[in-house]
Amino acid sequence: MKCLPALALGLLVLAACSKPSTGAGSGPGSAHITVFAASSLTGAFTEIGKQYEASNPGAKVDFSFGPSDGLAQQIDQGAPADVFASASTKWMNDVSRNGPGVSGEVTFAQNKLVVITPKDNPAHVGSFEDLASPGVQLVVAAEGVPAGDYAREALDNAGIAQKAEANIVSNEQDDAAVVQKVASGEADAGVVYRSDVSAVSGANVKAVVISDSVNVIATYPIAAVAGPDSSVEASRFVSYVTGPEGQKVLDAFGFLPAPG
Repeated sequence: MKCLPALALGLLVLAACSKPSTGAGSGPGSAHITVFAASSLTGAFTEIGKQYEASNPGAKVDFSFGPSDGLAQQIDQGAPADVFASASTKWMNDVSRNGPGVSGEVTFAQNKLVVITPKDNPAHVGSFEDLASPGVQLVVAAEGVPAGDYAREALDNAGIAQKAEANIVSNEQDDAAVVQKVASGEADAGVVYRSDVSAVSGANVKAVVISDSVNVIATYPIAAVAGPDSSVEASRFVSYVTGPEGQKVLDAFGFLPAPG
């Protein structure tokens, strides 16, 4: 009979040492997930997140927006991301090779570049080639940032890279910063994504179309970040983005559909 108290004490110790269940992956709306997404997705993903939570009672989605290169580096260093949506396959591949890895990767959208100017267009920029004109103050995203790499590729395609890059007065951390700089009149022109100046973006700038013959198509992959905390909810969010509801929002924000 004296062994009963010892047994009871042992059971109590075992219960105290057990980890509580987080509920991750136990059913729809059961998990709180964090999504790292390219800054160009801010408007669209914020809306998608609201709709996703409304469709999945109890679900909670937090976002961290920024340049894809910076987000990838954070994930590689152990930042707690459940989903990664990049503006370039380069940085998704980086997480796959140098970070925790990814699962269920899929291309969910594409984008094009446009030139933007302040509303009054003081430098009279009317074409992509005008970015090479003497005295035009040009702003682009920094090298390594997808928006900056795509912009430089397009300038090279048009044969104006040397002259246009000589006009660059600022290299910004992402496309959102380029839009802000141009909208405030701190530069004559910038190169950003079409989605940055869509009807619902609210950008106070003028857009100039870039010919398809020199333009660059930006590819956006999304995936669940692999690891011990990977959840069913992360995969469910990826499916929502690639499904009809998510695609409708992306279309409204000026993104192009993924290749068929």
